[in-house]
Amino acid sequence: MNKKASPQPQKEIKVPPMGESITEATISRWLKKQGEAVKIDEPLVEVETDKVTLEIGSPATGILTDILVKQGDTVEIGAIVGKVTVEEASTPQKEVSHVKQSPEKPTPQALEEVPLSPAVRKHVAEAKIDPRLIQGQGKEGRLTKGDVLSFLDKGKEEEASQPAAPPSRPAPPEDKKDRIERVRMSRLRQRIAERLKEAQNTAAILTTFNEVDMTNVIALRNHLKESFEKKHGVRLGFMSFFVKACLVGLKEFPAVNAEIEGDEIIYKNYYDIGIAVGTPQGLVVPVVRDADQKSFAQIEKDIANFGQKARDGKLSLEDLQGGTFTISNGGIYGSLMSTPILNPPQSGILGMHKIQERPIAVNGKVEIRPMMYLALSYDHRIIDGTEAVTFLVRIKECIEDPERILLDV
Repeated sequence: MNKKASPQPQKEIKVPPMGESITEATISRWLKKQGEAVKIDEPLVEVETDKVTLEIGSPATGILTDILVKQGDTVEIGAIVGKVTVEEASTPQKEVSHVKQSPEKPTPQALEEVPLSPAVRKHVAEAKIDPRLIQGQGKEGRLTKGDVLSFLDKGKEEEASQPAAPPSRPAPPEDKKDRIERVRMSRLRQRIAERLKEAQNTAAILTTFNEVDMTNVIALRNHLKESFEKKHGVRLGFMSFFVKACLVGLKEFPAVNAEIEGDEIIYKNYYDIGIAVGTPQGLVVPVVRDADQKSFAQIEKDIANFGQKARDGKLSLEDLQGGTFTISNGGIYGSLMSTPILNPPQSGILGMHKIQERPIAVNGKVEIRPMMYLALSYDHRIIDGTEAVTFLVRIKECIEDPERILLDV
């Protein structure tokens, strides 16, 4: 008597914990199809919260046998979204084809459903018509060769009797309702919208502008970039100069690094600088921790790492939490001037823009210089106009004379 084979064990795919403040997530997309072979830790599904997007890996090597939650559905942390049937170690792995095989092309399916004589079958197949459309006149309503020929002749007569088609005219415009597509906002996009509106509703936001001559910092970067990259393994960009320049200003004007909580001002004696990064899902702001304690190379490495993780959708919640001040570089997209909006609960944000050659007056002469507009948006409840303007001037001074940053003066 054959012993009944025991069912193969299964492993559950669960939504992992992602921080105390996150209680649910949205299934943004499945990376594997049901029935596909998977390896342990191979990404199976992408989930999205209001703060971060991450991938859940396979709990085992085997087959993705169950997808329990559809794309777009919201689930709680810890929920089971699928199952993987574990591949037994003793069983040699079989080669699994993931290509869905197309069924053999039938001679019209209708031919199998209607009993036909060989002659009738031949005519129906050649004419590529559905025999169920023809009224049979034979015994018990069966089709005859004459029925098929009459049907074809009738079709030709109707076609010949139709009036000539008028010249083609442009199609009337479609109803605009037919050209509307409704797409549910992602949780990240919803959260971005909420925070931006929160900033407008709670903070007294003002923006002050200035412009900076990039001549000297460009010359210094060009002079050192090859040796810098050779020594540190990372490119020397402009962002590290601006981070360092902001640190000079933040230490001089601590209110720009502070926040309001109720009726109190919280001054922070540490400097975690958020760097705004655009992703297909929306704007995220990973944070360079303790930037004042890091070198140019360490800051550039952090920024490069964040950029790569953002492109790969691998930014963690820890990467995005906190931040005391933010820098946003719209210049990489070609923006010449903009008004950045605060990243709550922070009280200040610096907007960088496109470097553009413009004629300016230098020592009584007109010269063409690479110029950049800077914008500082700030919360006027905690930062006075004089502080904001002087803070931005201090950044301008540091960038136009980068030795100030290097010598801490």
